Amino acid sequence: MPGLLRGVARTAVVAGTATAVSNRVSRRQQGRWADQQGHQAAAPQPAPPAEQSAPPAADMTRKIEQLKQLGDLKAQGVLTETEFEDEKRKLLAS
Repeated sequence: MPGLLRGVARTAVVAGTATAVSNRVSRRQQGRWADQQGHQAAAPQPAPPAEQSAPPAADMTRKIEQLKQLGDLKAQGVLTETEFEDEKRKLLAS
C-alpha cells in the first residue's frame, strides 16, 4: 500500500507541476499577443477601399445567371456544344 500511495503522490506532483507550467506559458503568450495587438492598434490603419467590391459581386451574380440560362438552352437542344462554349467564353471575357 505505501508503494501505491507513493506512486499516486508522485503522479499528483507531476500533474500539478505540468499544470502550473502550462498556465504560466499560456499567460506569457497572452501577454505577448496583447502587446502585439496594442502595437498594431497604434499603427495607422490603411483606409478601406471605396465601394469597389459591390459592383464585381453584382456583376458576377449576373454572369452566373446568364451561364445558367446558357446551360438550360444547351440542355434543351437550342444551343450546340460549340455555340454554348463560344457564348460562355464571350460572357466570361466581358
